[in-house]
Amino acid sequence: MLNKLSGFISALIGPASVENRSEHTLQLATAVLLIEVMQSDYDSTDQEQATILKILKERFHLSDAEVAQLSELGHKTVKGANDFHQFTSLINSELELVEKVRIVEYMWQITYANNQISAHENHLLRKIASLLNIPHGDYIAAKMRAKPAHLK
Repeated sequence: MLNKLSGFISALIGPASVENRSEHTLQLATAVLLIEVMQSDYDSTDQEQATILKILKERFHLSDAEVAQLSELGHKTVKGANDFHQFTSLINSELELVEKVRIVEYMWQITYANNQISAHENHLLRKIASLLNIPHGDYIAAKMRAKPAHLK
């Protein structure tokens, strides 16, 4: 699946160095996890989508056009994905713990974007955090950092 994604990314961005290709694949893996969280409660909202776009733009320093392209590719990839392992494995191999915890924090920001947490979202976040080898204390700290002030 990742080879197919790499080919699709290459077609979109043209020839790129291995380092750039790795960065684009990491961007896609992150986008897929964020989109999965948004869709996990079967009630995606405009606030959640806007939060994803903002996170991707700021995290990866992308233009509006690049973020739109990454989001579109992420949505297509989610539809074809059977599980999260391919994405979490890539993230585990490329990122340090602090960066992986940051992704969990981003996922919580998306969950909080519509001011409600479903059981599906909560379960998915725990599952992904486990696949990313996030210690429970770091998982809870990320959740608390992401929680908006009006919900604390």
